[in-house]
Amino acid sequence: MELVLIGVVALLTSGLTLFSGFGLGTVLMPVFALFFPLSLAIAATAVVHFAANLFKLGLMARQADWPVVVKFSVPAAVTAILGARSLAFFDQLPPLWHYTIAGSDFEITAVKAVIGSLIVLFALLELSPRFQALAFPARWLPVGGALSGFFGGLSGNQGALRSAFLLKAGLSKDAFVATGVVSAVIVDAVRLGVYGTAMLAGQFSQAQTLALPVIVGTICAFIGALVGKRILQKVTLRTVQLIVAIAMLSIGTGLALGLL
Repeated sequence: MELVLIGVVALLTSGLTLFSGFGLGTVLMPVFALFFPLSLAIAATAVVHFAANLFKLGLMARQADWPVVVKFSVPAAVTAILGARSLAFFDQLPPLWHYTIAGSDFEITAVKAVIGSLIVLFALLELSPRFQALAFPARWLPVGGALSGFFGGLSGNQGALRSAFLLKAGLSKDAFVATGVVSAVIVDAVRLGVYGTAMLAGQFSQAQTLALPVIVGTICAFIGALVGKRILQKVTLRTVQLIVAIAMLSIGTGLALGLL
């Protein structure tokens, strides 16, 4: 029953990205976090994100601006390693605080506090018109790559910062999208390598016991995204965007407070 529920939720959630304005990884990671230990939720989302962007890369690689890719993605790859290792580090820390509500025990862990706070932060940024209009000068590309890569490695939230720093790089629409895809693939490949090493070393709790649910969830999410993009036109609906944002804010807050 758990596998069916995970598959259905992942399938529907990936389709919601067509209407919410949020990226696949931004929406899917909090949903995986409801079912898996947080570190595994981030790793599972990285698999889906990587697979989806590999598909795009095959279609758009020639349109990427490779000098911009080098300036942005090399720092991103380095800091993605730091971010992914930080995730493994936080996952190993002991609980920060225990408390009881109505006879039920809860605990706040470092990894849940950090990732929950980031979910809330990036949900608010995605909703902010000011942030959506934000664009940094091209000379800041290495800094933008470093920031995007670090948060990509830590929590998977890389798209919002990546867009803000690539907007003023003088790219055409196709080059902008293709350059972003190349950067995402590089960051995902690097962080998946670190996550895999952490799992083999036993640093991510329950990795082996949850392998099948993770595989089912990632495959269903990828199918949902692929089918949705083929049969539906991408359009942001404000109502759906708000519903998704509220859900993300609720999950992020619940994680940060140790309620989930």
